[in-house]
Amino acid sequence: MKAKALWAGLAAVALSALAALAWRPQVEAAATTQDIYPSKPVTIVVTFPPGGGTDLLARKLGEALEQRWRQPVIVENRPGASGNIGARYVADSHADGHTLLMVNSSFAINPGVYRQLGFDPKKDFAPIINVAWIPSVLIVGERSSVNTLEQALAQTQAGSVAYASCGNGTPQHLAGEMLAERTQQPLLHIPYRGCGPAVSDIMAGQVPMGFVTIASAMGFVQHGKLKPLAVTSPTRSPVMPDVPTMAELGIKDYELNQWHGLLAPAGTPSAIITQLNQELSQIMQQEKIQHELQNLGYTTTRSTADEFTRIIHADIDRFAALTQRAGLQIN
Repeated sequence: MKAKALWAGLAAVALSALAALAWRPQVEAAATTQDIYPSKPVTIVVTFPPGGGTDLLARKLGEALEQRWRQPVIVENRPGASGNIGARYVADSHADGHTLLMVNSSFAINPGVYRQLGFDPKKDFAPIINVAWIPSVLIVGERSSVNTLEQALAQTQAGSVAYASCGNGTPQHLAGEMLAERTQQPLLHIPYRGCGPAVSDIMAGQVPMGFVTIASAMGFVQHGKLKPLAVTSPTRSPVMPDVPTMAELGIKDYELNQWHGLLAPAGTPSAIITQLNQELSQIMQQEKIQHELQNLGYTTTRSTADEFTRIIHADIDRFAALTQRAGLQIN
């Protein structure tokens, strides 16, 4: 009996050991799968149509990440409602780092313009990194008699002067509202469906002046089709070094520099946010990327996730106050 009991005990120990050996690879495989990011294709949602500056940035970053990861990175355009449709889609996505959102300053403007967003811009997203800044520029057509900001504002003495923007609630719209507020001059806003159509009508003389992104105006300025009067950034743009800032021209407390960056859904693991920030920071240090973006008027940057969070939240509060004063709320 004792021998049988001994053999039974040894058999039980052996079976337990075999079971442990069989189970361990499965656990290790599961842990490895969870620790590897990305484990499947990553989608970067852009809240604007293809071809714009934000879309271009997303595609350049996507290509660079794809080369590093050997994993597909898909840029998906979900335009509409000034970016709110795409933002809502990402806010509702799985918080695993495989669905990201490429945004610009419009993301911080929308909460002050739209009463019903369908998401909380401060709570429903985890900022990753700010990758670039770009100013807007005030332009007139080549045949315009206006050559300076002072001359443009002098026209308002006889009544309001129209200015074009890239659309309602865009940074370019706010650039005009800020100018009207700071100078106490009446300006009539003419919104367009993008900076391209606005530029075309300004060149054709259909509207006397307008605020557009420096990227959309630069080529026409270089060929003499447009005249730049001022940029909205705190310092002069490297691609238009002869164009003064609004502050240089005496417009006090005027600064509207448009940022671009990536967000993830709230709840995305901090390890993934850190990994994305580090990898994108390295990408933004590449000379090729810097050269390509700077030629388009962008100033590349590399923020921490916390720094980008502070930028976004501060702009949400700042723009909300401005849109309220300007009466720009939309139900």
